[in-house]
Amino acid sequence: MDLPSFLWLWKIAAWSMGLSIAAYFLLALTGIWMFRARKSRRGRRVFARSLHWFLGGTLVVLVLLLLGIGIVGTLGHYGTLGHSVHLWAGLSVVALVLFSAWSATQIGPRQPWARPTHVTTNVLLFCTLAWVSWSGWTVVQKYLP
Repeated sequence: MDLPSFLWLWKIAAWSMGLSIAAYFLLALTGIWMFRARKSRRGRRVFARSLHWFLGGTLVVLVLLLLGIGIVGTLGHYGTLGHSVHLWAGLSVVALVLFSAWSATQIGPRQPWARPTHVTTNVLLFCTLAWVSWSGWTVVQKYLP
């Protein structure tokens, strides 16, 4: 397919990636807010928890959108997948985001492993988001004149 016909797709991808990174950092802030409230034994912060869940769901949707765009764009341009490390970086981000979302649903007094698993997954996700951003930038350079 002709690259200019995919320009709108790349714009959606760029916005989605930017919003994903913003959502990640807002999730970190609300997570720290909830951690501090829990450690100081103040009342539950329902607003922070609700916002955290909303942002987490938003991140899941954005990452799945990016996965779809990446598959469609790459197949449309090359006809096959796997032309760069960006595929593995992207799949790693998708896996970590989905695992993080699942582990979040497990957090509670009966599963003490869930919270540290969720936090550790999100630290790994930070590194993987950096990797996918770097590899995505190198892919974008191939498309620019």
